[in-house]
Amino acid sequence: MPTVLITGANRGIGLEFSRQYAEAGWRVVATCRDPSGSSALTALAGAMGTISVQALDVTDSRAMAIVARSLADGPLDLLINNAGVYGNEGGSQEFGHLDEEAWVRVFRVNTIAAVKMAEAFIGHLGRGHRPVIANLSSKMGSIADNGSGGTYLYRASKAALNAATKSMAVDLARRGIIAVVLHPGWVKTDMGGPGALISVETSVRGMREVIDRLTPADSGRFIDRTGVDVPW
Repeated sequence: MPTVLITGANRGIGLEFSRQYAEAGWRVVATCRDPSGSSALTALAGAMGTISVQALDVTDSRAMAIVARSLADGPLDLLINNAGVYGNEGGSQEFGHLDEEAWVRVFRVNTIAAVKMAEAFIGHLGRGHRPVIANLSSKMGSIADNGSGGTYLYRASKAALNAATKSMAVDLARRGIIAVVLHPGWVKTDMGGPGALISVETSVRGMREVIDRLTPADSGRFIDRTGVDVPW
């Protein structure tokens, strides 16, 4: 039975990844900051016997180490770095009104955490079958696609995640580990809002199909849910 670890699994895309992979017969390690406050994830885990829920703040390296130890020497076939924040809770994202501390917090969650998760679970991934690191980004992290400006905190954090993922793809190639960036589309979640274009079910189904088709030659790509490359 293959194993996937998902961050930010308490709602939205992370919760749907957990559901779909469990239904597909995977062992799912679903993580979030406060499992006791996530009734949806708790209920899903209760209904699906292959889901284990673990507390994990992705900005806490010690918490990562605890989860890593809980997996002992077991293999990890897929790491989905889904946890992310938009940054509006720190105030404006527009030029002239940027909060430095809020920007740092967004970078810690959206960029640094994904790399630290890869470091924490590199041994488990090394024992996996065709191991993949899938980092969820956004077209808003695409420099070429930026025609509207603004949203400095979120855009910069995702552009940095894209660059970090490309470096991981190069550095981990000799270990046989594939690292890619995925754009889920504009999804109807708490972050995407009710005016978004697609459902979480459609987004996750598409990304799973992309992940299933990955080969080592794809490592380092920035791919949308339909398998099309997103410009850097």
